[in-house]
Amino acid sequence: MAIQDSASQIVKYVGGKDNINTLIHCSTRLRFTLNDFDKADLDKIKSVQGVLGAVIAGGQCQVIIGNDVVEMFDAVQDVLGKGFKGNASANKSKQSIGHVVLDFIIGVFQPLVPAIAGGGILKSLLMLISMFGWISDKSQTYQILNLIGGAPLYLLPLLVAVTAAQKLNVNPLVALSIVGVLILPDITTMLTKGTELFGMHVLNVTYSSQVFPAILSVLLYAIMEKFFTKYSPKPIRIFFVPMMAMLITAPITLLFLGPLGYVVGQYFVNIILFINTHLGWVATALLAGVLPFMVATGMHKPMIPYVVTTFSSVGKEALYLPASLAHNISESGTCFAVALRTKDSTLRSTAISAGISALFGITEPALYGVTLQHKRALTSVIIGSVVGGAYVGIVGLAGFTIVGPGLASLPMFVDKSNPMNIVNAIIGFGISFAVSFVAGLFLWRNEVSTDESNENTKSNENVSEELDAPVTGKVVALSEVPDDVFSQGLLGKGITVVPSEGKLYAPADGTVEMIFDTKHALGMKTNSGAEVLFHIGLDTVQLNGKYFDVKVEKDQEIKKGDLLETFDLEAIKKAGFNPITMMIVTNQNDYSVNAEIKNQTEDEEIQPVMNIAKLGV
Repeated sequence: MAIQDSASQIVKYVGGKDNINTLIHCSTRLRFTLNDFDKADLDKIKSVQGVLGAVIAGGQCQVIIGNDVVEMFDAVQDVLGKGFKGNASANKSKQSIGHVVLDFIIGVFQPLVPAIAGGGILKSLLMLISMFGWISDKSQTYQILNLIGGAPLYLLPLLVAVTAAQKLNVNPLVALSIVGVLILPDITTMLTKGTELFGMHVLNVTYSSQVFPAILSVLLYAIMEKFFTKYSPKPIRIFFVPMMAMLITAPITLLFLGPLGYVVGQYFVNIILFINTHLGWVATALLAGVLPFMVATGMHKPMIPYVVTTFSSVGKEALYLPASLAHNISESGTCFAVALRTKDSTLRSTAISAGISALFGITEPALYGVTLQHKRALTSVIIGSVVGGAYVGIVGLAGFTIVGPGLASLPMFVDKSNPMNIVNAIIGFGISFAVSFVAGLFLWRNEVSTDESNENTKSNENVSEELDAPVTGKVVALSEVPDDVFSQGLLGKGITVVPSEGKLYAPADGTVEMIFDTKHALGMKTNSGAEVLFHIGLDTVQLNGKYFDVKVEKDQEIKKGDLLETFDLEAIKKAGFNPITMMIVTNQNDYSVNAEIKNQTEDEEIQPVMNIAKLGV
């Protein structure tokens, strides 16, 4: 019953049933496409039992569940009701073009992963069994099972036709029929021999395992279906619409869209291969190092089109999957180190569970439960990921199926033509775990409890001080910021102000430590040693200093209440930027931060204080 209650709360906090356009799930997340993302209350979603975290990224509201995602998805589906197709007619004006495109790409590729992963692991296990001599690769049993494993990749255009049609809300069977023309045996034979259509030469392209020709074809079909549905008489619509859509879309696909999609796919893969070839192991190491942040925000999912396209072209992938192996296992190593070192019994239990999950390729419990909440743990993960990523990059590790790398999925690295590939995967596995584990042991420091902090504050008044809000306006919790770097506390703890006036004041006595060239951010150190960052607006770095006027200089001593900077609030808003302003204590491992958001009326503008106290004094 608890999971049903949680499902009801999730639907409520994403804005209700009417705000949901589509809902899918991946291995750990519920992925909502919403009509108005402003209606989603991320803070309340995170408080729901069974939810590990929530972010808005990639054109989706992503609710991180972990290993129980399938059960939660089913429960949410029950809340939405059978036959729920979403409220696509609602106003979507608040979604940017980038969000719409990214949501479409993820919606097409994400559902493909289970079929491709299942088939790929089957082929990998068969190769492993064959290498041990337990079955001959010449036997009919082996060949049939191998074909079964390869079927999802071969039939990729058909799978893409279905997922694209579902995403575009058009008839998936008609889309399947149109795209199926590309891989009909007779069509393939005619293309091989050379053929013409309406007097125009049709290029000989092998469409099996291709994705972009199918996507372009379904996009055109969606336009045709909507056009003919609008103008077709209702009595003949049932056959006239699909007939006309097929009659127009299939030939145009064979003549133009198919070859175009094939070329786009080849260039897409070649660009990635070029980067990988020229940067080599550095690219793998860097990608592994930033994967914690990509996974946390869900931005690793746009890598799926690249991986799928690479597989369809060269049959393997040597950048993202090896980097993922290094990151996943580093998350596990760090969690086990934290479990060994922490004095917090609750954190120890969470770390052990999350470490086991990450060991098998599911990292969200580790990310949201342990590493993102503790800077030293996150540092350990990055160190292990970079070192492990460097090794697998140097040896040229390649993956042969699309699945989260982990202990159970290691057969994905079996390469019959290169037996050392699986050996290198195991070594990379061990290096990532060992380096992150050791780094975690050395870097971890148990945090001082609230009671201890209060005692330190009482006995050491000189290292405790109160900070005023830096701008006039409505104060809200840092978790309300629609940017995960701030809301997840990755930079530190603090407060957020929705400004009503474009003036930034010093919240305490101290010294100006840093002024960004683009003037949208400024840093100071208080007299007690706290390093405070002020960040005016979201993505305002793109303004390149326009609308900002800094009134102080680096290394200048300042007093509480001094004017640090002015900014044109209305101009920033008109330029399309959110002017919300953050004040964050960045050396959070040295200070306890207590930010109380006081009750207020809608018309009341307050200047609450934030108390900071140095730890361990």
